[in-house]
Amino acid sequence: MLFLAVPALVAGAAGGGGIAAITQPSADITLAFLQPGRIDGIPVKEGDMVSERAVVAQMYDAAETAYLAQKEVDLKRLEEAAKRNAATDLEVEHARLEVKIARIRVDNMKLRSPIKGFVEKIDVEVGESVQALKEVIRIVRTDPLWIDVHVPQAAACAVKVGEKASVRFPGPNSESAGGEIVFVAQAADAASDTRRVKIEIANKAGRPSGEHVLVSFNEGGKTNETD
Repeated sequence: MLFLAVPALVAGAAGGGGIAAITQPSADITLAFLQPGRIDGIPVKEGDMVSERAVVAQMYDAAETAYLAQKEVDLKRLEEAAKRNAATDLEVEHARLEVKIARIRVDNMKLRSPIKGFVEKIDVEVGESVQALKEVIRIVRTDPLWIDVHVPQAAACAVKVGEKASVRFPGPNSESAGGEIVFVAQAADAASDTRRVKIEIANKAGRPSGEHVLVSFNEGGKTNETD
């Protein structure tokens, strides 16, 4: 069986087996605090899977928490005073704004993961003082995986967003999986005469990113194969 891509030029770009490419995470995010402070807790470790919005690092926030509690007390007193016409609506609204700002400051003492993914690297330790915007923790999402393929310009015209692609992974069994084209560049690279095509592929098996793969494209949703 000979595995062909569409058009033939695509397969020919990698010796008849597809175009060589490398898998990458669909998200790779490094988190940092917006202000300096001391690390009070890191409830995760490298390799952990974290959910979206999960706290992954915490700064010492006793002062900010106490300030928020006092502002909430002040607001409650003003609201009660306003019922007796002893405080103005403007004073109450100002107090509510101060509470809102204090809550934001407390929340800023926590780093939350914006994605569901794996903790790839932790760059700080509990008790360490860090500056604003210092890299603290790296989160990666590998399900789905993304693959950037540089397709010859003459072949790229046949590649469309939403169509299928076949990805052959390394190994003795040459495992293959189906992916979907999610992006086709409109601007070609003049030096290589190629266009960048991004493929998304489900990764329930948890394969790592960075694998060298061969990518072939399908026509009309069906892979071209000849016996």
